[in-house]
Amino acid sequence: MHLTDEQLRAFDELGYLFLPGCFSEAEVAALRDHAGKIYAQDREEVWRETSGAPRTAFAAHTYDEAFRRLGAHPRLIEPVSQLFGEPVYMHQFKINAKAAFVGEIWQWHQDYGTWARDDGMPEPRAMNIAVFLDEVMPINGALMFIPKSHKAGVLAAGHDRETTSYPLWALDQETVTRLAEEGGIVAPTGPAGSVILFHGNLVHASPPNITPYPRTIVYLTLNAVSNHITRFTRPEFIAHRDFTPITPLPDSCLADFAASRRQAAE
Repeated sequence: MHLTDEQLRAFDELGYLFLPGCFSEAEVAALRDHAGKIYAQDREEVWRETSGAPRTAFAAHTYDEAFRRLGAHPRLIEPVSQLFGEPVYMHQFKINAKAAFVGEIWQWHQDYGTWARDDGMPEPRAMNIAVFLDEVMPINGALMFIPKSHKAGVLAAGHDRETTSYPLWALDQETVTRLAEEGGIVAPTGPAGSVILFHGNLVHASPPNITPYPRTIVYLTLNAVSNHITRFTRPEFIAHRDFTPITPLPDSCLADFAASRRQAAE
């Protein structure tokens, strides 16, 4: 899948691109089922909220077939390779949950700030692709962006190790207020299977989920191969050290997997 000139201009201007309905319900259903099985496991890659509910499952593409296929899906790999003008590798892969009623906050932050400070990533030539596994609504902890904030560069941040169960380099309220006055705040919502590409410096956050409706999003962090990390302070399942370019699988790879699951169940 390649982006149009209009999509490229929108991404450059706003710092994100929303692609609703990128994956079918059958493809998403297979991923959602496998995510639930992963969250039920007791393994170091699965981090939990203080309530015990799942928060993040790291590196699922290395131990689960459905997510291995998603991690090399051409609908995700090709647009980022197009934007960077070179092959990409997987810097990070995570399945983030906002469990019904108890899903906690993610503070305002820039992802590249963490990649630079913790992983020694030279430039902001990595980005996230978010894949909705549930319907994302305004009420169930939607991801929020400050449009155009990626143009502000890397912002000063403090290392927040206390607010939630996952440490972040978070921005202060004055910075967020100033940026929001300039660019506003948006929260793209849509059906399961929708995709968001967003710049590594785009300021974003998400509120708690106090509704009965869970919200799970898969994040692929794809980095230009020439921009690989140089510092190895975090576990390898969080910041990967295999800089091999990803070879995209056929477009039907996930649909074929979903079909094989249905056949096996019949």
